[in-house]
Amino acid sequence: MNGPVGVTVEIVILAMIAAFLGLRLYSVLGRRAEHEEEPIQGRFDGPAAGEHTPRAPAPQNNEDRPALQPYPGSRDFPAATPRVERGLREIVGADRRFDAFAFMDGARAAYRMVLEAFWKGDKEELRHLCDAEVYESFAGAIDAREAAGETLDNRLVRIEETTMVSAGYEAPMARITIRFRADIAAVTRDADGNVIAGSLDDAIEANDVWTFARNINSADPDWLLEATDEG
Repeated sequence: MNGPVGVTVEIVILAMIAAFLGLRLYSVLGRRAEHEEEPIQGRFDGPAAGEHTPRAPAPQNNEDRPALQPYPGSRDFPAATPRVERGLREIVGADRRFDAFAFMDGARAAYRMVLEAFWKGDKEELRHLCDAEVYESFAGAIDAREAAGETLDNRLVRIEETTMVSAGYEAPMARITIRFRADIAAVTRDADGNVIAGSLDDAIEANDVWTFARNINSADPDWLLEATDEG
């Protein structure tokens, strides 16, 4: 995210603040989203990151200051630190079809899509969007929510900002970490429909760090959610 119910409620409250999950490159990443920053009406919430999820590295030196210009070369990249730009160049070197701008557009769309799947408890959709470990974490959170008779009535108000935190290629895996800053209206209801946490009138700010990975040697074009964190 003081009996069994109290513990469950605490987990769910943390869940609404954290928010995370995967994406599908075939249908989302790798091409530009048709609608980027428009408000989304839907159900929204995500569980707090598990202890197994690594935290994205914090800036360590001057190289981590945002670059003022795109990395020079045959391809342009989104504004990022020099270290991130070098990582993107490594990925392009391994996969000439990779388009960083299209990836960012798709990541924004995927952020909405994944969160809504979690809120609805759509395990089948989530199975296609994340790797096995992350899927099991979210599936367990959905099971716990259903066992408690709780439902989520959530809405992604807007995505305020998306920033590349890190990128790189270690054969055969390409990885990109993105920080999302978004406004979320989140409500948890009990089995009788009563509100037990949150409010649809007051949005909260969520700061989520998601890492996506893809095996460049695979014929499968999907990027899967590999790790999540708050940031």
